[in-house]
Amino acid sequence: MNLSRLPLHHSFLLAVLGISLVHSSLAQPPMPSSFQWSQLPAIPDQEGFAGAFAGVSNGALVVAGGANIVGERWANPLQKKWYQSVFVLERPSGAWLTGFQLPRALGYGVSITTPDGLLCIGGSDATQHFADVFLLRWQNGKIESREFPPLPRPCANACGALVGNTVYVAGGLVSPTATVTLKTFWALDLSAPSPSWKELEPWPGPGRMLAIAGSQNGSFFLFSGTGLSADQEGKPVRHFLRDAYCFTPGQGWQRLADLPRAAVAGPSPAPSLGDSKLLILSGDDGTNVDFAPIEEHPGFPKDILSYEIHSNQWTNMGAAPFSRATVPVVSWLDQAVFVNGEVRPRVRTPEVWALELGGVR
Repeated sequence: MNLSRLPLHHSFLLAVLGISLVHSSLAQPPMPSSFQWSQLPAIPDQEGFAGAFAGVSNGALVVAGGANIVGERWANPLQKKWYQSVFVLERPSGAWLTGFQLPRALGYGVSITTPDGLLCIGGSDATQHFADVFLLRWQNGKIESREFPPLPRPCANACGALVGNTVYVAGGLVSPTATVTLKTFWALDLSAPSPSWKELEPWPGPGRMLAIAGSQNGSFFLFSGTGLSADQEGKPVRHFLRDAYCFTPGQGWQRLADLPRAAVAGPSPAPSLGDSKLLILSGDDGTNVDFAPIEEHPGFPKDILSYEIHSNQWTNMGAAPFSRATVPVVSWLDQAVFVNGEVRPRVRTPEVWALELGGVR
């Protein structure tokens, strides 16, 4: 039986029965990459940030918050600092505007670009996780902030995407010390007269954090992530996940073909190509999770995985020019923009990369 030629609904039935859906196309050499990459001006910070919020408001790229390591990055325990900084780039060839701030230091939340601005959802600081939701707007040379209804509970390290007028948020972690990930799926209809979060049925798989979201053809997609459990000392242990799901309003959840590898904390939301492909770039596959010495960690995978929605297949599309985790993706001026993130454990970057989406197949 050739699984790669099965219709999507047949593939779903096989997935329910526990049959692995890894397609033969992945056994072939990677396709030559036709992607066009460029670098935008780097964020004016020497270290750069992981887990920043990023989106578009009134045509400008807005980047806010995030965290990095201060002092000796290889020391144990390490010192991590969260930031209030907000940066604005009005055009790709311009310079970053600075001097703006969030209401508090914050990072590792969900970023959603809406017609009204950048919606910042949940997140954490050095001591706690938050349920706060607020909108950032770039207006008349200033950053304006407006409160939105809070999440049903505090949450960081979730993923989310906008599908039509509805924001979806999946998974996450309720507190910095939690050893169990959330299996929650929340929706906020921005077109409602009085928007409020609704808890929907979650995906038919384990809870997770640091997953990758996607939006395509009126559906929400959920890829990879990591589960958690406590070891004998009560410390969290990660379980790298490769499963994938699709949620369509009115139809519910459908299991998709497993990813060829885990992509924990990969760039999210997944960039879209046309109306049929979503791209998974880099992220942590777990193969070097215990790499020592950590100073010599080789970085995360650079391969680009393309998910073909109509055939339910994965294809290796070559390599990205960078290795990244905990990085937001912004659709801006026909580009997928990747803002900062982690190059490898404990190493951030101020770089901002852009992938041209027009003309790529």
